[in-house]
Amino acid sequence: MSTIPKDLKYTDEHEWVRFEADGTATVGITDHAQKQLGDVVFVDLHMMGKQVEAGWAVGTIESVKAATEVFAPVGGEVVSVNEQLADEPEAVNNEPYACWLFKIKPDAGASDGDLLSAVAYAELIGD
Repeated sequence: MSTIPKDLKYTDEHEWVRFEADGTATVGITDHAQKQLGDVVFVDLHMMGKQVEAGWAVGTIESVKAATEVFAPVGGEVVSVNEQLADEPEAVNNEPYACWLFKIKPDAGASDGDLLSAVAYAELIGD
């Protein structure tokens, strides 16, 4: 049984979201997602400075097994990407809940109602 941090929110696409005091939301992928992917070899986050809608693809993570898109959990502007991942994509595997992918400034009135609690996410993945 994995440890799913209770202070985060989750998407059914296996991203985690932490809402920060400055109004931004920090996004990464879950431990479950990185285990499914296997060894991550490349992270491409291409939406820096762009306005996105919830559910839009913000980038791609490639592993030795597959490539998968990373999605915006809420609508807003992508204000930062983790540039360290260009040189160290394996950080996603090493510490998935410490390794963030991008930060988004949610639109005024953006809803987090579609995000899951830790308990609901554990149920989703059968943990």
